[in-house]
Order: sequence, then C-alpha cells, then structure tokens
Amino acid sequence: MTSTSTPPGLARFNDLEESAALAVLLEACASTAWARRLLAARPYVTADDLYAASDAAMAGLTAADLEEAMAGHPPIGRPRPGDPTSAREQRGMSGASEELRAEMLELNLAYQEKFGHVFLICATGRTGEQMRDAVKERIGNAPEREREIVRTELGKINRIRLARLVAED
Repeated sequence: MTSTSTPPGLARFNDLEESAALAVLLEACASTAWARRLLAARPYVTADDLYAASDAAMAGLTAADLEEAMAGHPPIGRPRPGDPTSAREQRGMSGASEELRAEMLELNLAYQEKFGHVFLICATGRTGEQMRDAVKERIGNAPEREREIVRTELGKINRIRLARLVAED
C-alpha cells in the first residue's frame, strides 16, 4: 500500500515563509531564477513533484542564470571552509594524494581559463581520480557542449540537495 501523504521534510518546506523558503532553495542552488521558479510552484505533494519542478527550472535557465548557479560552487578539491555541504559532496578528494591535489588545481585553473567558470561535476560518490579524469575529458569540449553538461551536472547536484531537504526531520 502506498501513502499519498506529503513527507515531513517536504511539508515543512511547503510551510516556510517565502523568504525562508527562498533562502533554503538558494542554499541548494545559487540561481535566483531556479529558486524563484521552485518557490512559485509550492506547495509540493511529493518529492517527485519537487524534483520535476527542479528539472524544468534547470532546463529553462539562461546562460547568465547558469553562471550565477556555478558561482555558488567551490572548485573541486577546495571546499569552502565551514561548508559541510561542499565538503560532503567532495569527499572523494579528501584522501587524495598531494600529487592528485596539485594536478586538480592545475586542471581547475586551465578549465576556468577556457570556460570562465569553475569545473562543475556532481562529485557525490566519485573518487578524486574519477573527477580528474572527467575534467581532462571535458576540457576539450566546445563551450556550448560544456554548458549543457554543466546544466546536467547541476541538475544532479540540485536533486541530491533537494532530497536531503525533503528527508530532514
């Protein structure tokens, strides 16, 4: 038997004052356009409704909106001090060798020089080596192709962060 009741974390999100809900969404994704679209679609009955709204909002982001979203992400291998979310998501780099850390720094800088923003990947569950291999592969992309990969990766990150929000008791 399936239940149609709204999960407690999602119900709590639905009940937040608009400014508080906007702040929570901006913690998940720094794109104001994305956050406002999700805010406007409240209340959500199921987590899947929230994820679908996130995916639709992500698909509608402009290049400037994507830039704003990416600005909220630290480089791989350098999570922001005091930011448990980026530290948790980049856990695969925590035990990386000094050589791998140095290589990632160089690759991050080369990527940023080419594309004008940080290398963005859904790092959850990936090893440092997998992230290094991904940046090596993607640095050869055309900017238009890379922008769409970034959109997809950002969508994955947003879903993971929204799932944590919904699951919170």
